[in-house]
Amino acid sequence: MSEGDNRRLLLEKVFKQHNYQEGALLEILHRAQEIYGYLDKDLLTDISGSLNIPPSHVFGVATFYSFFKLRKPGEHIVTSCLGTACYVKGAEEIVQAVEKEFNLKRGGSTADGKLSLLATRCIGACAMAPTIVVDEEVIGKATKEVVIEKIQQVLGGNKVEA
Repeated sequence: MSEGDNRRLLLEKVFKQHNYQEGALLEILHRAQEIYGYLDKDLLTDISGSLNIPPSHVFGVATFYSFFKLRKPGEHIVTSCLGTACYVKGAEEIVQAVEKEFNLKRGGSTADGKLSLLATRCIGACAMAPTIVVDEEVIGKATKEVVIEKIQQVLGGNKVEA
């Protein structure tokens, strides 16, 4: 059995657990993302058909919540908090430095799939602003130098190929 078949069977169990109910859409989307890693167009269409609800509704919910990833994320993920405290303390400048250093745009991934750069409104660590998360490691009172060094470290000391 292929990995794709396995994942589809896991998703089918989720549908059954929720009796294919539209009211469980949010939970089903969360579980689908856990299973597949992200929610692409084909998967959202599949969920729409399985729950017998319009694709526009499923896409609307998936795009409304910033938690959901609609594209395959990079092997390593950098997330910048752009809430008020972080923004005021320089998070935007850190994001711009990461974009320049790794030839990467916010919300995207490098061509080789090694690195993604995401932004979120608030991670709830305002006292440590600006806050950047690199592969689930929170860097408080971040500077562009520290963040770039950490990214290079998780990439094995290599710059990402553009």
